[in-house]
Amino acid sequence: MTFPDAIRDASVLLTEGAIVERLRRGTGIRLDPHVVNAGMIYEPEGRAALERIYRGYIDIGQAFGLHMILLTPTWRANPDRLRAAGLADRDVNGDGFRFLDSIRQSYGDYADRVFIGGLMGCAGDAYDPAEALAQEKAASFHRTQAQALADAGVDFLLASTLPAAGEAVGIATAMASCGIPYIPSFIIRPTGTLLDGTPLHEVVARIDTDVDPAPLGYMVNCTHPSVFAEAMERETGRSPSLSKGMLGLQANASALSPEELDNLDHVDKAESPEEFAEAMLKVHRRFGIKILGGCCGTDDRHIRCIAELAGAPPE
Repeated sequence: MTFPDAIRDASVLLTEGAIVERLRRGTGIRLDPHVVNAGMIYEPEGRAALERIYRGYIDIGQAFGLHMILLTPTWRANPDRLRAAGLADRDVNGDGFRFLDSIRQSYGDYADRVFIGGLMGCAGDAYDPAEALAQEKAASFHRTQAQALADAGVDFLLASTLPAAGEAVGIATAMASCGIPYIPSFIIRPTGTLLDGTPLHEVVARIDTDVDPAPLGYMVNCTHPSVFAEAMERETGRSPSLSKGMLGLQANASALSPEELDNLDHVDKAESPEEFAEAMLKVHRRFGIKILGGCCGTDDRHIRCIAELAGAPPE
């Protein structure tokens, strides 16, 4: 089954919860200031920590009979950041995929239900739209990483935590050039806008119109389910077709704004995993989103609670 087939046929696809935040707050392992966790696959301690987290998420999907989506640890692995981290001579994006694929293949028959997305991010600070690249520059800047991930064999590309419309259109253009399915994922406010103030329905319309081929669909991440619901109510009122293209949500466990969360020296856990999962299933039913997972403040417990509500009883 291909990834587009799974999106078409499944009612729910599970994806991972937090990776970077769990490494930053819970392991004592130092994250690189340029590429965050991308280079950890080359260090025994870091590689083992990553594998433990990824296997924890896969085990949940397998137990509840759900498709599982993993994302390569390459959110910050663009060429400029790789050079700054001293990793320009390594195939970090390809090695990130092969690391996950080796884990996937160890799951026997269930491996066919595990999909690997090549994860990308904006060039600058994801919480500061003033650092975003202009559209044409973004299309050129992000093409190298997109192609490296596609060449490695990922099932699809995902550009995550996009704060500004111009760079979002540009990175979509870069991903579209690679000939595999792709998904842009935005960070949004309750008002229904990206962090730069662009309404969600407007940036989606720009990508659908200006980028060929169009994406498989769209996602939102680093946003609490209540914020997503409020934003979608506003935006689907302005553009009813928006919900048809919205595939998923990787949500924060806290309703604090992105800027507030980014400046905390601890993980804000404003609600229980059970409450989080109930909120996720509520937006799943209301807006038809299929990909359900977590972002800041989430871990295995949150993903397991989603699976308990959405999947078959564990064996």
